[in-house]
Amino acid sequence: MKKREIVALVIAARDQTAVQVQKIFTAWGCMIKTRLGIHDGVMDHCTQTGLVILEMIGEDDKVEEFVRKLNLVNGVQAKRLTLELP
Repeated sequence: MKKREIVALVIAARDQTAVQVQKIFTAWGCMIKTRLGIHDGVMDHCTQTGLVILEMIGEDDKVEEFVRKLNLVNGVQAKRLTLELP
């Protein structure tokens, strides 16, 4: 079985948390294989909440530390998902 590590996070108050979240992403960037960011709205109608889905690579304890650091940011809720594929 091949294992895929996914980290999903919901970000509230994007204008206040985006810089902190981006700093964490940059510091752990070598472990982020794929990144998808979604938020409602476009142009002048952007919402303050967003969803980010990350495909991670690397050691389990490093992924756990990454998730822990994200959850320390006020307004961010991050969860790790492990998917096993044939």
